[in-house]
Amino acid sequence: MHMDDLAWQASNFGGLAPRSVRFLLKHGHLELVIRAAAERDEWFCAEGAVKELCRAGEFGRALTVMEPFVATGWPTAVWAKADILLRAGRSREALDLVRPHEPGGTSKAECHDFAGLLARAGRVDEAIDLLVPHLDGWWTLSVLVEITEGRDRDERVLELIAPHAESARHARGGSRWNHPFSNAQELQAQVLERAGRTDEAIPILGRDIAGHRYLRENTLTAYARLLARHGRLDALRELATGQNAHTVLDVYAGALRDDGRAEEAETVMREAIAADDWVGYRAWLSSTLLRDGRLDDAIAVAEPGFGGYDCSNLLAPLVHLLLHRPGELLHLLEHPSVVPHYDHEEFQHGWRALALAGLGRVDEAIALAEADPRPWTDPRLVKADLLRAAGHLDAAAAELRALGTNRAREELWEVLVRQGQAAEAIAVHPTAAEQRAARPKPEPFPRDENGYALEPPF
Repeated sequence: MHMDDLAWQASNFGGLAPRSVRFLLKHGHLELVIRAAAERDEWFCAEGAVKELCRAGEFGRALTVMEPFVATGWPTAVWAKADILLRAGRSREALDLVRPHEPGGTSKAECHDFAGLLARAGRVDEAIDLLVPHLDGWWTLSVLVEITEGRDRDERVLELIAPHAESARHARGGSRWNHPFSNAQELQAQVLERAGRTDEAIPILGRDIAGHRYLRENTLTAYARLLARHGRLDALRELATGQNAHTVLDVYAGALRDDGRAEEAETVMREAIAADDWVGYRAWLSSTLLRDGRLDDAIAVAEPGFGGYDCSNLLAPLVHLLLHRPGELLHLLEHPSVVPHYDHEEFQHGWRALALAGLGRVDEAIALAEADPRPWTDPRLVKADLLRAAGHLDAAAAELRALGTNRAREELWEVLVRQGQAAEAIAVHPTAAEQRAARPKPEPFPRDENGYALEPPF
């Protein structure tokens, strides 16, 4: 095991990916995950097992799992060990393990992480003192707010935020859009709210919004959500029905639904569509209607956008909500308005095959996939996936075993786990080293006889 190998795993989701590890743990395979971490140098297995062991209070075992990864010197593993020590109540050891020895040479990310560790260890004032000299932009300010939540330091944090919020609210008037603390106003309101001072947070941010003294759309959205959380629906309606409608009308409609006024929310959005047929309004309303079980109504709302180039904004969200409801998915896809659209024919093709397989019509699904003139992946993998969706796990496994590629082995892993053969599944899954070796290496950049990079031919 080497640091470079672990870094590659982390950045490429190599080996057993986090989703796969979570699936194994959910089904009670902790010991297999621990063994895979030790025998296959699987980083995500180690990470997942450690979280599970810490949750169970088995900190000694968690340290044992993590130690081989720490021995490589990989910083991520070292920080993971510090987290275990902190959870085990060994805060001094945790802090000593990752304490910056040369503050001037510490990266901003390391500074943020150490401040977070200090706060979790109960040394909140030290954490704040560490961040203050680095308070030069939105990122550090966000970290300051995050690590002090629930730590009884809101007044001090507000004092630190105040000058930056004031500077940001005046920057818009000076046509400055690159202000380093563009998030300061919303963070100020956030801390006031959590300190129980909502009656101050709302008017302060509200005046900024009304006077257009803010720098980014997120500040407007933060204000809308603040109003929604505290039931200020009249103010939210006024905010959402003017020039800000594209940004916050969905917040207003969602607040109405949360207040038990679903019909009113629907009316608001339908009126907005009638006045300004914007795709965002249709996307929100169609998805909401579908969640309410009103599939035909959802189709009617989204239908005008099905044949357009931006169909992914209207059709895809409905499809994704129905992926595990094949009957309704097929109903959607066979609707007369759902026609091939620009360069998205293959999506409808694949979705329809998946719906047919989910209904047990696997032969039709496979025939449809095989007839696709532009296959979106290896047709043998598609066939195996459709067999799996139809519940024909043995047949799917046979197809994947015959194929034998890394991708097929990754797919076979899931089939075997679903068949209750988790140990064999892990053995079949390609290792991170196999995956890395199979990745095409980038072509070397052309150079002249002196070793200088040549200009690209464009």
